[in-house]
Amino acid sequence: MFTQRLAEFVANTQIKDIPVAVLRGSGHAMTDTMGCALAGTLEPVATAATQWLNDIGARAQSTMWGGGVRTSPAEAAFANGITSHALDFDDSLLSLRGHPSSTIVPAALAVGEAAKSSGQSVLAAYALALEVAGKIARALGQGHYMRGYHATATVGVFSAATAAARLWGLNAVQIQAAWGLCASMSAGLLRNFGTMSKPFHAGHAARNGVMAAWMARNGFTADTGIFDGKNGYFVTYGGGDGERPEDLIALLGKPWEMQAPGIYVKRWPCCYCNHRPIGGMLKLMKEHNIGAADVEAVEIGFLPGSDEALLSTNPQTGLEGKFSIEYVASALLLDGKLTLETFTDPMVQRPEIRKLIPKVKRCRMEAEGTFSGIFGYTDVVIVTKQGRFETRVEHTPGSPAWPMSDDDRVEKFLDSAGRVLGTVGAQRLLGLLDNCASLADISELVKATVPAPSAGKVAATAPV
Repeated sequence: MFTQRLAEFVANTQIKDIPVAVLRGSGHAMTDTMGCALAGTLEPVATAATQWLNDIGARAQSTMWGGGVRTSPAEAAFANGITSHALDFDDSLLSLRGHPSSTIVPAALAVGEAAKSSGQSVLAAYALALEVAGKIARALGQGHYMRGYHATATVGVFSAATAAARLWGLNAVQIQAAWGLCASMSAGLLRNFGTMSKPFHAGHAARNGVMAAWMARNGFTADTGIFDGKNGYFVTYGGGDGERPEDLIALLGKPWEMQAPGIYVKRWPCCYCNHRPIGGMLKLMKEHNIGAADVEAVEIGFLPGSDEALLSTNPQTGLEGKFSIEYVASALLLDGKLTLETFTDPMVQRPEIRKLIPKVKRCRMEAEGTFSGIFGYTDVVIVTKQGRFETRVEHTPGSPAWPMSDDDRVEKFLDSAGRVLGTVGAQRLLGLLDNCASLADISELVKATVPAPSAGKVAATAPV
């Protein structure tokens, strides 16, 4: 049965059996996620999460990154999951059709800190959790997302539980029980995109995953075949177009999800459905020296489902702006770049932006199948006073086919983490992340997420 075989794979895979490249990729994902999370601690949603931790006063075993509040592993995973996804700057996985690391890394580090796990053990837990996320999502199919489920959360609870279970040393039967509990906590709707509820989804999934693993570790029972048969998770939540679970078992680690399709790393802090259009617009703007004053119209061609998450056509807030190609294209034309500051309320409300937004139109492109922000292609047309310029974008920025360079990754991390830790603190944390596999106790790395008293925070909400 799928549930049993998947749990045995998680419980029995030795670190030596995981390819070095997969463990290295786990480290890169952890670095990117922690940078995004630290910058995310400056967002209003992080204030609410901190207040929650202070209110519940849970047993202090794990740390909220950036703030230093100590709490239980589950609640630390909750807060860090929220901040990891607060800016929508965290990575994506094609097979998941969502963000894997904002649930896995918070869970792995919260439990790893409490359990005093080695860095190598945490990297292995991440790799296995990513494998579980990808395979579960493949079995659910694209229809799961198209029905309105936010896979980052619905599937993320299982991957978070996997990371926690691995680090706490659960056996296969206990892991099956943890997943049974997760199935009853699998939730998150696309309808909430553009609000604080979207990052809440990631935090909620991370916390519930850790909770499920803890409960199973302490004897709590649940259905141990939750993915199998009548009323199983795949039948209940699936889109009807998923891969056969029995076929997926044969693909565990062959190849690893880290290897194919691989992690997609964001270059800009907004919904990934915007990124191919951004790449195309930047190409045309550079080649033809196009500025906002020259533009008469922008046409973005979307394949079926590839703008599903772009809910706002006329955003009024920074959060809504992350899910609006109309705003993203306008800001790119006006400013020539997109930064963390782009997605603040004052920037969205600029009079110049309000004049540009009506010029941006979505066009529907006919094609067989269902696509996404990280699968398919996008047509971009910019009509100017000098003429009509167009391009087709066939690869996604930040994907294995159009990767960020190592320098770009470092720049993104230092800019994000430096807003909280200062330059010296961010560089120290980066050094620990680069050498994560050699750490005897992951707590050393987690402690480095707390800013020194002299490290002043940079307000990410200030308009430029």
